[in-house]
Amino acid sequence: MIKLLKVVAAVSLAFAASNAALADDKLQDILSDNEIKIGVLSDAAPWGFKGSDGKLQGLDIDLATLLAKELGVKLNLVQVTGPSRIPALLSNKVDILIAAAGATPERAVQVMFSQPYAAVDLGVYGGDAFAKTENLADLSGKSIAVSKGTTLDIWLSNNAKDAKIMRFEDTPSAIKAYLSGQAQSFAENSAISKKVSDDNPGKKTELKYLIRQSPAHIMVAQSEQNLLNWINTFLFANRMSGNLAELQKKWFGQAQNLPTL
Repeated sequence: MIKLLKVVAAVSLAFAASNAALADDKLQDILSDNEIKIGVLSDAAPWGFKGSDGKLQGLDIDLATLLAKELGVKLNLVQVTGPSRIPALLSNKVDILIAAAGATPERAVQVMFSQPYAAVDLGVYGGDAFAKTENLADLSGKSIAVSKGTTLDIWLSNNAKDAKIMRFEDTPSAIKAYLSGQAQSFAENSAISKKVSDDNPGKKTELKYLIRQSPAHIMVAQSEQNLLNWINTFLFANRMSGNLAELQKKWFGQAQNLPTL
C-alpha cells in the first residue's frame, strides 16, 4: 500500500507540475486571449518609425504583422524605447519584443533571444569632420552622439574613453545633434545611418569606425521556451519561403546572410 501511495503521489506531482507549466505558458495565454502584445520602436527607422500619416512602419512592424497573422491572433503594437524595452517585457506590458535588439551576455541574464532576423553594422557614422579609421585611438577628442543606456553607449564608455561622448534620451535626439552640428558624429547601426543619409542628401554621412556586426533578435522572457520555440520555427519557415529576405530587401536594400545563435 505504501508503495502504491508513493506511485500515486509521484503521478499527482507530475500532473500538477504539468498543469502549472501550462498555466504559466505565455504561448498558450496568447492563443487563449487571441491577441499578442508586441513591443516595437517608433523612433528608429527603418526598424520601427512613424510615417507621414502617423502610422507605424518598418521592418520590425512588418515582421510583427506577419508573426501575428501566422499565429492566428490579433496584433497589439506597444511602443517602447531602447531603454524601456526589456523592462516592458519583464513587467508583462508586452508578450515579446521585436525592437532592433542585439544579443549580449548581459541581456541574456534577463531575457531569451530568437535566431536573428536581420543584421547590421554597429559603428560611428559622420561627415567630413574626421576621416574613416580602423584605429580606435583616432576617436580621441571626437564628439559622438549616442542614445544613452544602449549597447553602443556602453561600448563607447568602456572602449572610447577619450572620445567626447554626448548622451541623449533617444535615437532621434542623438541624430538631431549630429545633423545640427552639435556633434561631429553619432553611434548607431548601418540601417539607421542609411535612413539618415537618404533623408538628408545634403549632409554627407558615412561609416567612420566599425565596431562590429550586430544581428537583431526577437526577445522573450526567461522560461518562455515554448514561445521561443514557436518564434524560431516561424523565422525558419519564413527564411525558407523567402519572406524574410523580401522584408530585408524592402527595408535594407538587400537580402542578408544571417549567422545563427
